[in-house]
Amino acid sequence: MRELIKKDQLVTIIPQDFKKTNKGRVLEVSMDGFRMELKYKPEGLMINHICDFYSFTENGYLYFESYIQALENNVITIANPVKHRFLQRRKFTRIKFLEDLELTYDDTVHKVRTLDLSAGGMKIRTKDNIDIEKTYDVKIKLSDEQEIKCKYQLIRVERDDSGTYTISGRFTGLSNIDKMTLVQFCMKKDMENLNKK
Repeated sequence: MRELIKKDQLVTIIPQDFKKTNKGRVLEVSMDGFRMELKYKPEGLMINHICDFYSFTENGYLYFESYIQALENNVITIANPVKHRFLQRRKFTRIKFLEDLELTYDDTVHKVRTLDLSAGGMKIRTKDNIDIEKTYDVKIKLSDEQEIKCKYQLIRVERDDSGTYTISGRFTGLSNIDKMTLVQFCMKKDMENLNKK
């Protein structure tokens, strides 16, 4: 772990309850894991419960699963993960995601169907001729408990012979927690799909 996690490195920890996401600074790294001081009170973090961890490194986003070995005030001890992955610095995991959504701008509402999703943006399909110059509000429901609200900026629009538009766009105005939630959601779905094959 010493080559992946270093002293003073910032690490985000996401437990099963996304709303209890926390972050902290690494205090020390050992052969068995590392200790970190949390920025917020460790609500929802429990010993021996698996959590997801993310940290930005020179090689891109580092992602791994592990568990808390010890918890004392705002200092936690994390066990060495069995395996880890690097997420590309500029390319997020993209998954197939078929849902009906609405893009809104003032009083204008466009009904769209999503095709794929990543933490960076999504591809959609619609019969509406959408103004590419505008930035739209969108709500993405990931589960009964999770909904991401952000802005959606159109990048590329293609029209097929049937008059249907396929649009690629990116998210703007995402909070760090929402971005990490999307990263985690897409990675978990991607891993589930790989395990099904």
